[in-house]
Amino acid sequence: MTGATSTWGKWGDWAELLRVSALFTVPGDALAGAAAARRGPNRGTALAVCASLCLYEAGMALNDWADRDIDAVERPGRPLPSGRIAPAAALTAAAGLTAAGLLCAAAAGRPALATATALAGTVWAYDLGLKNTPAGPPTMAAARALDLLLGATASAGHLRPALRPAALLGAHTLAVTTVSRREAVGGSSTAPLGALATGAAIAWATTRGPAPASGRGPGMGHGAPVAVVNGATSGAPAGAMAAGRGGPPGGSRAGAGLPRTVAARRAAAGRTRPGGRIAAVDGVALAGGRAGGALPRSVPSRGAAVSRFAAVAGVALAGGYVATVARPLAHAALNPSPYLLQRAVGSGIRAMIPLQAVLASRAGAHRTAAGLLALMPVARRLSRKVSAT
Repeated sequence: MTGATSTWGKWGDWAELLRVSALFTVPGDALAGAAAARRGPNRGTALAVCASLCLYEAGMALNDWADRDIDAVERPGRPLPSGRIAPAAALTAAAGLTAAGLLCAAAAGRPALATATALAGTVWAYDLGLKNTPAGPPTMAAARALDLLLGATASAGHLRPALRPAALLGAHTLAVTTVSRREAVGGSSTAPLGALATGAAIAWATTRGPAPASGRGPGMGHGAPVAVVNGATSGAPAGAMAAGRGGPPGGSRAGAGLPRTVAARRAAAGRTRPGGRIAAVDGVALAGGRAGGALPRSVPSRGAAVSRFAAVAGVALAGGYVATVARPLAHAALNPSPYLLQRAVGSGIRAMIPLQAVLASRAGAHRTAAGLLALMPVARRLSRKVSAT
């Protein structure tokens, strides 16, 4: 019994090996990806979160297995070099978690499986060969970007709208990984200063993208209709515009493509109001004396209020992201000792949560952003017991 315990370790040993305090930074990747693809959290998003968690922890176990000889010198207290967990157990866990992650992604569809396969390959390539090469930080950045794209493909089946937020998340990961390369022995101020500049640039970039128009948020789904009033020329007969498509004024086929009853009502409105105009909103004709006359006057003001709220929320969240990374990185730049570099790296890892929140908020998913921010205190508290680095 004692031998089995020393081979497989205890729960606390595995929590340290898998760095569970960093686990709270993972779900936001899939949620931000879903928001970028204009999808609210759905079954595919949940499967993407599960796949991300499995692949992330697989990378943690594989990382310690690959670095067990280095850790024996630099970090002898880690679970593998201290003998609390056998190397074979860590490698088995890495393989099993990778398989579980791919199975979750497969359940979300072929696009998600393809993205997860690329992510798993990137994780294994990083841990087994690229980590200590110049390609290490870019590879880790690619892995984190792919994790966000996994959320988009699993939730919506496509990834194009998520490319920009994935690039921003990857840039942050690149900066933090570059700092982490010297966290065990100390280094120069160059990496922390570069990470500070990168964080400021990312925060600026997240506030520059336009917030989605009212009615286009993730709660509406991808491709949700937007009410558009077409200002037809004064005196044009009813039927000049239908279903967002121009047609010959008063033509014999005006209104084609609309239900017959709607077309009949439109034609009747044209006879009774020759100077009337039609505003087509998602295939429903609205008759009025002037363009937009039938629309509530509160619509423009409501849209402006939503835009203002999104802008203010984006700036506030970006400020929270900068506040999370700035101080530890500044301390590490002034004194790049192993202790301060490790603190900067830990803060950089936790800063992914507010970054994910601002990316979700800029896509219109304000509730998702609020939910992600609720993870911050938990991650910070747990990091005091289990290091994220």
